[in-house]
Parts: sequence; structure tokens; C-alpha cells
Amino acid sequence: MTGSALLSALAIGIGVGIVGRLALPGPKAAPVWLTVALGVAAALLGSVTIRLIGLDVNQTLPLLLAQVGFAIPAVVVGVVTAGRRGTGDATGS
Repeated sequence: MTGSALLSALAIGIGVGIVGRLALPGPKAAPVWLTVALGVAAALLGSVTIRLIGLDVNQTLPLLLAQVGFAIPAVVVGVVTAGRRGTGDATGS
């Protein structure tokens, strides 16, 4: 993986993590560092996936689409699941 792919994954992940935290409604149980970490990890996963399916990571548009496509759902799921913690006891009632 090239340095530019890593830098773009870092930038996309940070951007999606921060914007996702601000854009999602409701109480924010997930800390900012968690949303940013999820965004960066998912964007890196998008870069790896592009590489594994055989596309060149130097092609900007497919790389960015994969990074954003992986980062947005990861941040949304992370924020939504963090907001559901601690509402009941261990028995589920």
C-alpha cells in the first residue's frame, strides 16, 4: 500500500469520524476518539479491500469511494451501539 493511500485513509477516517459524531442525532455516548478510530480503521480496511480485489490503489476515485463506503457505516454503527449501553440489567428485562 502506498503512502498516499495511507494518508487518504487517515484523512477520510478522521473526517468521517468527526462529522459522523456531529451529524447523528441523540445523546452522544461514544467518545470522539472512538468515532475517529472507527473511521480510520474502516477507511484502512477499504484501502486493503481495494488492493485485494486487484484494483490499483493509485486510482483515486475507487480508493476514496471504498474508504468512505467502509468508514460511514462503521462510524454509524459505533455511535448507535454505544448509545444503547447500560439501559437494563443483565437479564434483559
